[in-house]
Amino acid sequence: MTTWQTVSVADYRKLRDARLLAHHAAQWLGRAARAYASPKPHDGHTSLGWDAEFRGLTTHALSDGSRLGLRIPDLTLCILGSNDALPLDGRAETEVNGWLASKLAARGLDAAKLQTPLPYEMPHNVIALGARYSIEELGPELSALALWTANASGLLSDVRDGLLKRHLKAPAVRCWPHHFDMDSLIQLGGNRAVGSGFCPGDEFCDEPYFYISIYPEPYIPSLPLLPPVGHWHSYKFIAALAPAHKIVASLDQRRDIMGFFDISINAALEALR
Repeated sequence: MTTWQTVSVADYRKLRDARLLAHHAAQWLGRAARAYASPKPHDGHTSLGWDAEFRGLTTHALSDGSRLGLRIPDLTLCILGSNDALPLDGRAETEVNGWLASKLAARGLDAAKLQTPLPYEMPHNVIALGARYSIEELGPELSALALWTANASGLLSDVRDGLLKRHLKAPAVRCWPHHFDMDSLIQLGGNRAVGSGFCPGDEFCDEPYFYISIYPEPYIPSLPLLPPVGHWHSYKFIAALAPAHKIVASLDQRRDIMGFFDISINAALEALR
């Protein structure tokens, strides 16, 4: 069982700002993986892992064997295993691109591939319009984001272990640069799937939250009540959500979130049986 570090009340507006900066910064990992990592089905080669010691997200191995990482608390882009590191604070995307392209070219990689446009739209942020990264007032929030993500990586891995013991095919927990969420998607055959995951916030819930997604969507009245830490979300999609403001109010955060997962996963499997 992995360790859970207690999370506390945060300024969710500033946490959103930190999340959007980190989301945009993580696209450099996604671009590099898309350009240089060995292709995997469903864009799996672009997915990112969490390195607890590094306190950041990391790519799969690129074609030269190197891996790129983004340390979250100080938003620093690194080529792991080397001294190559670039703090993003005060830099525009053009500067980041120039630095990374030169480092990859020095490793024998075709830097032009880094310029391939992303195949998806990103949330609006001034960084995309040429503004510089600025983390001066977001240090505590970036550290909080790293803490949430570290907790999520460990807890979701424990949830996955439980699913594997039930002989369900739950893949390794990974972060997806498009939505910036972390999940393990269980394929049940046909079009049926259950996703156990964590999102640092989005247009549907502007704070960190854990979730269980269900495909196809179930009949709402058949779903059971969830523990106080969670609720059934039904706007535009149906999922079990455990948002940050309910989690921080818990006297035993890990126990209550695991209880949330136990009930919502069983409900999802029953709905799709």
